[in-house]
Amino acid sequence: MPRSIVIKRRIFVSRIFVAAIAILVFVSGSRWETNLWGPLFFLAGTVLIGFATVGRLWCSLYISGYKKDNLVTTGPYSLCRNPLYFFSFLGAVGIGLTTETLLIPACIAIAFAFYYPMVIKAEQKKLAEVYKEAFSDYCKSTPVFFPSLRLLTEPEEYIVKPKIFRKTLFEALWFVWLLGIVELGEALHEIKLLPTIFKLY
Repeated sequence: MPRSIVIKRRIFVSRIFVAAIAILVFVSGSRWETNLWGPLFFLAGTVLIGFATVGRLWCSLYISGYKKDNLVTTGPYSLCRNPLYFFSFLGAVGIGLTTETLLIPACIAIAFAFYYPMVIKAEQKKLAEVYKEAFSDYCKSTPVFFPSLRLLTEPEEYIVKPKIFRKTLFEALWFVWLLGIVELGEALHEIKLLPTIFKLY
């Protein structure tokens, strides 16, 4: 599949990857579950999922109804140019850690690092064409992916479009739902309704 098509079908590709990870979770177990490391991985994962959910809601608050018409550079978009992808990365790795393994979050992180730079590059090319010098100046002062807290700027007031924002709320909850799916898989393994074909580190 050509790179341009892969980028355009970002959501579809992401869902295919999530389905593959879900299948892996349902047929495998953790080698860490019998010691303290397993619960610690799970705790770290839930913390990351919490940050990801709140962060995605924060991003949605700023871009809902404005993304196509304005260059948003305040709030989370003053920290880095792609905060939505950053928080998605945290959430995805968090989901991986809740499996109480290291291999699954590592696979997720590698896949993200391989795929999303292409998406970001394509999107920034479009923004550069639309906003020209304004986007160029934004790029000079704001990191691409990893946030810089010292750059945070927020307006005293911000007009929110509630109907559009409401539609994005469920998108931010995906990681919470995926956490539930991971827990369901673990429960099904414990009551022997799902086989544990192999165990992962």
